[in-house]
Amino acid sequence: MSPSAAAPAAPPRQQGLHALGPFPLSCGRTITDARVSYLRIGALNAEGSNLILVPSSYGARVEDLAWLAGPVFDPQRWCVLIAGMFGNGASSSPSHGAMGLAEQGWVVDQRDNVAAQRRLLAELFGVERPALVYGWSMGAQQAYRWAVDHPEAVARICCVCGTARTSPHNRLFLLSLRQALTADRHWTGSGFSAPPEQGLLTYALIYASWAASQPFFRTIAEPVEEHVRQQWLPHYQRHDPRDLIAMLDTWLAHDVADGGDLTATLGQVRARTAVVAGSHDLYFPPADLEADARAIPGASFHRIESELGHRAGNPHSSAPEQEQLRSIAEQLLAS
Repeated sequence: MSPSAAAPAAPPRQQGLHALGPFPLSCGRTITDARVSYLRIGALNAEGSNLILVPSSYGARVEDLAWLAGPVFDPQRWCVLIAGMFGNGASSSPSHGAMGLAEQGWVVDQRDNVAAQRRLLAELFGVERPALVYGWSMGAQQAYRWAVDHPEAVARICCVCGTARTSPHNRLFLLSLRQALTADRHWTGSGFSAPPEQGLLTYALIYASWAASQPFFRTIAEPVEEHVRQQWLPHYQRHDPRDLIAMLDTWLAHDVADGGDLTATLGQVRARTAVVAGSHDLYFPPADLEADARAIPGASFHRIESELGHRAGNPHSSAPEQEQLRSIAEQLLAS
C-alpha cells in the first residue's frame, strides 16, 4: 500500500474523571467532592475551535457514545468530548454516596450538568465556547440549556430526539418508571435493602415498550418478554437503581423556561440550531420537536425516517440513520 493510500492513524483518546471540588446544585444541596466523567476522541486544535461537546443521555456512560466519532463526526477534524451527567454512575452519583434522592431533597437540574461541563471544558481543555453541543435524548435537554442559559458560550446546538421541556405525556412515562422501582418490596424510602429484581424487570418492560416503535416489535422473532430480558434488562441491571431514579428526576425537572413562556425563552436562542426528530419516537414525537424548532430563530428541523423509534437518534449499529445524522451535523457545522 502506498503512503498516500495508508489509513489515517487512530485518533488520540483521553478518558478520565475531572475533579470539581465542592459543587453547589440548583436544589440547594452541595456535592462535597464532585466529579464529572469524560472521554475525548480526536485532537484539539491550537485555537480550541474544533471541540464538539456531547452530553450523555439517560443511563449512558461516556464509552457508550464513543461510536459517534467516525460515523457522525470525523475525529481527524473534530475533537469530540463526551461528558457524563451527574447520576450516571461514573460522574458523581447516589451510588457513590455523593448525593441522595429527591426524597432527601436532592434533584440535579440540567443546568447543574451544564455548569459542570463548562468547568470541564475551561479547566481541562481551555475552551470557553464549543463549536457544537450535540445531544440525544437527555443530551438534547442539556444542549438546549447551554443555548438558553449561556447564549454567548455556544456557537451551535444539535438537539436529537429531545425537547426543551418535559411534556405532560413524557412525565407520565417517567413517573411509571419511577413507580416500578419504588414499588419493589426492597425499597426503603431512600434506597434499596436488596437488588430490586422485580422492580427492574417491570421497569425494563415499560422502558422497552416506549423506546422502540410498534413496527420494530413486529420484527422480533422471539416473545417480547424474552426479548426484553435478553436485550434490555442487562443494560439497566448494570446501574445502581438509585442512579436510575436520580436521572429520572433530572429528566422530570427539565424545563429551560423554568415554568415560564417556553416560546419566548426559545425565541432568545442565538446559537445556530438543528432539531432532529425520529419518525416513530414515542417519547418525543416529531410534532413536539417541530414546535421547539419553530420557536428558535433560524432553526432547521429534520425528521429521520426510522422504525427504531427513540433509538433512531442513537443508531450505534444502523448505518442509514447514522448517515442522516452525519449529513445534518455536517450541514450545521458548515454554517
